[in-house]
Amino acid sequence: MSVHEVLALWWVVPTGLALLGYVLSLAGLTPAQRAVWVTARIVEVEQPAHGASKHPGIPVTVAFQDPGSGREFVLPNAGKHGDGIDEAWVGREIPVRYPRGRPDRFRVVLDMAGERNGLVFPNCTVVLLLIGLVIHAVVLWGYPWALIGFGALVTAFAAASGDLRGVRSRDELLSSAVAVPARVVAVTKDVHQDGEGDEIVNHAPVITFTTRQGIDVTVLSRDGVPQPGRSLGRDLTIHYAPDDPTVHTLDPAAERRHHETDIGVVIILLVAGLAAVVTGVFSL
Repeated sequence: MSVHEVLALWWVVPTGLALLGYVLSLAGLTPAQRAVWVTARIVEVEQPAHGASKHPGIPVTVAFQDPGSGREFVLPNAGKHGDGIDEAWVGREIPVRYPRGRPDRFRVVLDMAGERNGLVFPNCTVVLLLIGLVIHAVVLWGYPWALIGFGALVTAFAAASGDLRGVRSRDELLSSAVAVPARVVAVTKDVHQDGEGDEIVNHAPVITFTTRQGIDVTVLSRDGVPQPGRSLGRDLTIHYAPDDPTVHTLDPAAERRHHETDIGVVIILLVAGLAAVVTGVFSL
């Protein structure tokens, strides 16, 4: 078999990996499926240090009960165990997982989509495989297949996008938002370098507010605060969803405009994808 023929079989490896991932998922043998999943609750919230990095999130202590032994574990998490937490209050429930018998190795998992059934890896492999197949078709049969293939992928991805569902859900929660006073109690700082070696400084204010039910909430705000580097001690008004304080905004009007932009982008992708497919078909 020539080198060219071997390269033409590039799709065998990603196909095999995807199939293996799906088989393991169906058999319940992925690491995520073999892990112990429990609901933890936050029992202590610390304030991020002023000038520290935002990446660990808000330092919290979580408590959960191991179903196997019945023991309750109270362990700290400051971004070292899975996802960092941007909204924290005592009593908030969050999902965590850990290898059986090793609760000290717990991981916070805030985005459950695909995680619990172990489908993240095979789904990503399928996406890469589809992109590769489109490129392969373009090389073999010409540019009309680029329009058809990539147009179909863009249309499918836009149609399956969770942006529209997320926007609708967030709008519903914020429709009954409650406005309460808030205050910037710290500002995190991260310094990066661009491609030319210049420093880029990123600030994220830490905001605290108390809900109408008397719950003290700490928020790591990654955007929405004007001049964040000089916001320490600033008094604000925050609008939060009564049923879920993780859904909040400092500027409802800007939030609505942002959602309209998200919806517009999805619609443009759908139209562009369909147009590309039609153009490609007529170009064959």
